[in-house]
This record gives sequence, C-alpha cells and structure tokens, in this order.
Amino acid sequence: MVAGGTAASLAMARTGRLPNGFLVWDDRKPDATYEIRVHGHKVVAYSYGAGDRVLLCLNGGPGLPCDYLRAALVPLADQDWRVVIHDQLGTGASDHPDDPALWTLARYVEEVELVLEALGLTRVCFLGHSWGGWCGIEYALAHPERIAAMIWSNTCADIPHLRREIDRLREALGAETVAMMQGFEAIGAWQHPAYAAAVTLLDFRHIRRLPERPLPVQRSRAGFNFPIYMKIQGPNEYHYVGEIATWDRIAELGRLTQPALVVNGQHDVITPACGMRLARALPNATMAVPRNSSHSPFYEEPEAYRALLLEFLEGL
Repeated sequence: MVAGGTAASLAMARTGRLPNGFLVWDDRKPDATYEIRVHGHKVVAYSYGAGDRVLLCLNGGPGLPCDYLRAALVPLADQDWRVVIHDQLGTGASDHPDDPALWTLARYVEEVELVLEALGLTRVCFLGHSWGGWCGIEYALAHPERIAAMIWSNTCADIPHLRREIDRLREALGAETVAMMQGFEAIGAWQHPAYAAAVTLLDFRHIRRLPERPLPVQRSRAGFNFPIYMKIQGPNEYHYVGEIATWDRIAELGRLTQPALVVNGQHDVITPACGMRLARALPNATMAVPRNSSHSPFYEEPEAYRALLLEFLEGL
C-alpha cells in the first residue's frame, strides 16, 4: 500500500488533500482556455498560471481525457510555473471524430506542434506521462529546438523491451493464469470475466496501488475513447497489438542533449528497467524510482513526486 496508509489515500481520493493538508490535486478553473483547429477539428487546451516558465504536459492513454494528469499538476502553477495541457483529439472537450485514420502516433505528434504554435510557445519544458512520453519523445526528436528540458514520467522508448518486462510481470500470476490469458488473447475474448479479473489484479499491482480512484481519474476513465487505445496500443496495458507494438527510439535518443528527468515507480507496469534503458540512452538524464508507486506516483506518493519535479525544474 502507498505511504500514508489507506485512510490518507481515501481522503486524497475524495477531497484532493492528504490529512496533513497537502494539495494532491486541484480542480480549479483554468486561467485560459483555447480552442485550436487541428486537422480540421477542434482541440481544447488549458493554461494555468502565467510567465515564461512553461511546463507543457502530455497525458497518457491514448484515448484518455487529460483530467487525471491536469488536476495532479495544476498545483505547480502555485510555484511560478505556467502549466499547459490539452485534451488530445478524440478525448474530453475536444472533438470526437469517427475516423480511425486520425488515430496514429504521427498525427498526435503533429497535434503537439499545432497546439504550441496556436499558443505562441516557442520553447517549453516538457512532461510526458506514459503514452504522453512516447508521443513526446517523437516530438522532441522532430523539434528539439522547442524543448528546454524533459520529464519522462512512467514511460519508455522501447516497446519491444517493455513487452518483455510485461511478460515477466504476468508470470507472477502463475503459469495457469498466464496460459488462460494467452488463450483468451488468441481469440480476442478480452471481456471474458476470467481474463478481466486477471487484468484488474495486474492494474492494482502496476497501475494504481490505491484503494479508491481519485475523482480526476474517475472522470478520465469515464471519458475513455477505447477505439483510439485499441488502434494504437491494444486492449489493455498487458497486451500490445496496435501500431505502437514495435516502436523503438533508443538509438536516436543521443540527439536529445537537454536536461532530462526519468521517473518510474518501483511497481510500475513500465518497469524501472524500462526507465533505466531510457535514461542511459539520454546524454543528460537523471533517474528517480519512487519506492511505493506503480504507474501513478502523482497520486500514490504525491509529496515525493512533486518534490522530484520541482527540484529538477528549479535546478535548470
């Protein structure tokens, strides 16, 4: 269980604060909201705080509204950082076109550039969580001049290596359960109760080690656009069959010389071994491993996580 215990976790999930008063997540209204034309559709971006120190955030998914990450990072605006994040096309307040041709990594990378151009942001610090990291790595390689520093949170740069790590995590369930999962995966029966139960157990171990989902997470989950997720990634976090399944940019990361912070939870589905592979490929990276976290350290160990981010950002 997370540091602070079940009572603290439940208090945070329901109120946004820990019992000691620490602000974990914040549902304040944005200081500015932008509607941006992206590939013929509307994308909505949110800005909190002011000034030249900009932290551009790209949330995980794909196919999730940004609520879960936005609410967790908004408090950084109280530390003199302008926090910018957007609902990626197909999610949240952005348009939801019914066009599978739009659900590609390359198009989402173009979307990041269009958002920056629309907001007049020429150089930013970048935070990518999970899928946001994959999209962010592609963006940074295409537009390194835009990136002053990088925070790669619970992400990696080598999906084939990640898939091998996921196989190792699945093996902890036992050979019989793994065989059951493989059988249902072979016929696409991902909704079968037995298979779903195994995925739920893995989620509690490796996605969010909390007794209750925080309200922003609940909102993001309620708005989940599964067809996007399925086309790019697959049916769940443990079975990659989408276009991202063979993605690997380790060899190109030596071109990214900006300061970088890599964060992977000790129990993360994207394991510390994945993070270490990413950090070693970057010329100027440091790595942190929150010991009581899985894939959501901003909720599992919020004080420690935010301290890591601020130490890195203020040291630039």
